[in-house]
Amino acid sequence: MGEMLERARRIADEVFFPAAGEVDASGVVPRGHFDLLAEEGFYGLAAPAEIGGPGLELPEIVAVLETLAGGCLSTTFTWMQHHGVVLALSATTNADLCEQHLAAALKGETRFGVAFAGAIPPVPRLRAERVDGGFRLHGEAPFVSGWGDVDLLQVSARDGEQVINGLIEPDAGRSLRVQGLDLVAAQATNTVRLEFDGYELPASQVVGEITHAEMIAGQVVGSRLNGCLACGLTGRIIRLLGLHEVAAKLRAELDEVRRRLDAGMADLESLYPARAAASELAYRAAGVLVAATGSAGVLRASHPQRLARESVFTLVAAGRPQTKAALLDLLA
Repeated sequence: MGEMLERARRIADEVFFPAAGEVDASGVVPRGHFDLLAEEGFYGLAAPAEIGGPGLELPEIVAVLETLAGGCLSTTFTWMQHHGVVLALSATTNADLCEQHLAAALKGETRFGVAFAGAIPPVPRLRAERVDGGFRLHGEAPFVSGWGDVDLLQVSARDGEQVINGLIEPDAGRSLRVQGLDLVAAQATNTVRLEFDGYELPASQVVGEITHAEMIAGQVVGSRLNGCLACGLTGRIIRLLGLHEVAAKLRAELDEVRRRLDAGMADLESLYPARAAASELAYRAAGVLVAATGSAGVLRASHPQRLARESVFTLVAAGRPQTKAALLDLLA
């Protein structure tokens, strides 16, 4: 843990955070950010040792994600999507697909995004129709990050109660239409809406099939890791506050939120309010930083106003109805 976390701290403090204002203003993550993560071995972060990864335990992965998120939210959020695909490739029964992509994925030579939100609701927004040789996809994937920054997307679509996960090229065309989204924060994630109209997914590109219930159960780890975004922002805010008297109080609250998130790994229903508490803390801490900074805190080039907007992003990013309900209780 020590070595990778120290490298993450160096990258966050010396590269990501100094550039975060320009990334926010331009809406573009420099290619060098992703290249640096690849050079330092971070594209294989979540992979077990037996497939060539560092074999880190979950607390070690969490610490790295928080650190990088506190450096640049846009870079970290986009890069985080890659790891779910690495794990899917490592577990697939499609040996040809694994052989084709896994080694390059671990090195960051091939970079992946995900589009799974369309398969999650009880009534799916993205459907898979079985046809000879594979599937046709119909519907939408509402929020897909990394468009233009990733080489391949893992798309999840529903066929009844089955979830089909497959790899597609991120290229617009007649059967795949793309709508850019204008976000209040993290615009550099290049988040888009995808509309599928009979898009052909060959069986050779299918990573795997699971039930909808299995997919929902598998959201536990993802929900815990997405909590790192809010915790990372709060950690950076505490550092910016320095010796301000409120910093110690926020630090104690952050420790408690982390404890609740960890405990939620054993109880999904308690993980949702823990996720809400993490985002509410980031939102409140950002307000504290703006107030403590004074009028300069609302200048376009200032870190406080950017962090305040990014804290709003964490209120809804990768959210679920249960998280939303818990947040409304907290905020009201």
